[in-house]
Amino acid sequence: MINSYIKGISYYVPEKIITNSDLEKMMDTTDEWITTRTGIKQRHSVGNQKLGPADLAVESTKKVLKKTNTNLTDIDFVIFATSTPDYYVPGSGSLFQAKMGLQNIGVLDIRQACAGFVYALSVADQYIKSGMYKNILVIGSEVQTTQLDYDNEGRGTAIIFGDGAASALIKPTKVKNKGILSSHLHSDGKYIDELGTRAPSPKIQGLINKKNIDDRDHHIFMNGREVFKHAVKRFPEVILEGLQYNKIAIDDVKLVIPHQANYRITKAVQKNLKIDESKVFSNIHKYGNTTAASVGIALSEAIAENKINDNDIIVLVAFGAGFYWASTIIRWHNE
Repeated sequence: MINSYIKGISYYVPEKIITNSDLEKMMDTTDEWITTRTGIKQRHSVGNQKLGPADLAVESTKKVLKKTNTNLTDIDFVIFATSTPDYYVPGSGSLFQAKMGLQNIGVLDIRQACAGFVYALSVADQYIKSGMYKNILVIGSEVQTTQLDYDNEGRGTAIIFGDGAASALIKPTKVKNKGILSSHLHSDGKYIDELGTRAPSPKIQGLINKKNIDDRDHHIFMNGREVFKHAVKRFPEVILEGLQYNKIAIDDVKLVIPHQANYRITKAVQKNLKIDESKVFSNIHKYGNTTAASVGIALSEAIAENKINDNDIIVLVAFGAGFYWASTIIRWHNE
């Protein structure tokens, strides 16, 4: 039986930092207000560099290839998750492939927003188990700050989102019951109008028009209250679903790594699961919500901080626009 495991993971964030103090100068808000409601102190931004998610992904991928001593020619497939693709068509995967100098291998773009990294891992897991591929790059990358409105009308989202990328190398192992044990994926499209971006859209003549721009339909929108209500329900549900499937008790989990949406959501999930605060990883204060990159960045930092060791049970979990939510249960494997 072939299982897949995460051989290595790295992340990259742009150098430019937007602090809460910076936002105080742009809109009617305060550091205390932002910190209390989100847990965010700063976020990274590409600024005026004209960089897209493919560019950020190149940087995070260079790091993981070096870390795992992997050659470009070893990579045989790429799964690229983003909600902010460089082009309306095509996705960022092919652009990344060209920028990275990869061979003419296959790439797959997925658009599961904040759940993108977990969804991408689930796809890579199946390809590895089938024997089709042996070295898959799973990427979550976002450039969001260029579509935010840094004013009073846009502050509901401008204070939250940041830019970043994470790249993971997924490989096969024959070690029994190690690596990715299972993934559990869900969607409920009834709530699609609570979080997302409405334009460009083929339903609009010309994809976008002046009214769309004036109404800011081409920028991200979010009903924060509705998102919070569903997230605090779905996070624990899908975590417990994965643990029950694998007959693992919550007490046996070493670390839960949630999508970094809002620190209040993370705290609510921790309390609902009745687990110690030390078992739930959070780095939202440094990066904000980096959507598809979020779980990968957090996992990479948790490893760097020696919070994950061989044979530990790790839970990756995400919830976001769609609504999509998902979990992946991992028995960590060092090989």
